[in-house]
Amino acid sequence: MNYNWNWGIFFEASPEGNGTYADMLLSGLMWTILTALCAWVIAFAIGSVVGVLRTLPSRGAQAVGNAYVELFRNIPLLVQMFLWYFVLPEVLPESWGTWLKQLPNAPFYTAVVCLGFFTASRVAEQVRAGIQALPRGQRMAGTALGLTTAQTYRYVLLPNAYRIILPPLTSEFLNNLKNTSVALTIGLLELTARARAMQEFSFQVFEAFTAATLIYIVINLLVVTVAGVIERRVAVPGR
Repeated sequence: MNYNWNWGIFFEASPEGNGTYADMLLSGLMWTILTALCAWVIAFAIGSVVGVLRTLPSRGAQAVGNAYVELFRNIPLLVQMFLWYFVLPEVLPESWGTWLKQLPNAPFYTAVVCLGFFTASRVAEQVRAGIQALPRGQRMAGTALGLTTAQTYRYVLLPNAYRIILPPLTSEFLNNLKNTSVALTIGLLELTARARAMQEFSFQVFEAFTAATLIYIVINLLVVTVAGVIERRVAVPGR
């Protein structure tokens, strides 16, 4: 294969006129991290609520939680991204649709919402499993103390469940981080999109995607390390 390696390409000026190719990748990294963090806030909040609904004694609450999980978990993320970005503005009232289309940084907001709702279905499964893994005595103890159902979940069940499911939640956060790459299909200039733009401008495809791969690995290792420290500090004694 006749390929001209050029690792110094990262320090050459990019055609965009906003610095070097390395600056392009760092800009993409910023959008990747920002999108992942914002989406995770939505995913954790909604996922916690849906997970709780699936463990309540109410059949109606369980049906709502199950419907949410099955809907968002079984539709491919790429399809959901297209639905949020291209279809939703067309089915809303015209004024609302026009506002969405003209929204500054529309790909970013769309990616955050799409990833948030998609990841929430997976977080809900973890929360449900964590609550159901707790001994029945904990729920019964809350009732014996006179706590309401909401208070039992808030002060007894959820704090212990989150400790148990911290490792799988870490995995879901990493998946959420990597899934931001799907947003390049709607125009979000995240890390993968920037790497692709770099290889299109410079024709240095191996250098561009090697750098992107290494950046993803470093970020994931940092997340795993921090999560490991937190897990050891909040671990349930005796487990």
